[in-house]
Amino acid sequence: MEARAQAIAEGHAGELVWLLEHPPLYTGGVSAKPGDLLDPDRFPVFATGRGGQFTYHGPGQRVAYVMLDLTERGRDVRAFVAALEVWVIGALGRFNVAGEVRPGRVGVWVERRTPGLPPREDKIAAIGVKLRKWVSFHGVSLNVEPDLSHFGGIVPCGVTEHGVTSLVDLGLPVTMDEADAALRASFEAVFGPAEDVSPPLCGEGRAA
Repeated sequence: MEARAQAIAEGHAGELVWLLEHPPLYTGGVSAKPGDLLDPDRFPVFATGRGGQFTYHGPGQRVAYVMLDLTERGRDVRAFVAALEVWVIGALGRFNVAGEVRPGRVGVWVERRTPGLPPREDKIAAIGVKLRKWVSFHGVSLNVEPDLSHFGGIVPCGVTEHGVTSLVDLGLPVTMDEADAALRASFEAVFGPAEDVSPPLCGEGRAA
């Protein structure tokens, strides 16, 4: 990913988005606090250069690594993060899920209402990016059908007063292919046309 971002910055490669699933693991961003890693022996833990704190990645979660050239897109970091939020919210909207953003809390949230109980907000998508030479890398993760108990080994993104949810947890039997189709349509609405490319070979530094 970093090699591809470097190649984009040098003009040797085009913009690229990877859609993938990780095995169960925790990643820590540049603001990660050691005390927020509650169960360090549960899954592998990786330090990353992205923004944000600890998060979980695993099967049933769509991770999108977004390598875009902001030199061609306005060089506005706040606007770029907002565009990522709009992208995810647009994808959720295709399943009639009202994704929302909250001041001071990065990511996309949904409001849960249960009769007789006060409303609660759960995170359904995380955002953590880094820019180098105005090219982005890392990106977003959308909870389609992960094992939500796996988030219990961390304080997700340093937020203790809210929970985590997924499309399936909301009662929507969404497949990964359906989530990808929604992400693709919303991406094109926000960032412009996209085309499919062959994935890079394992260990290859620069994808075609």
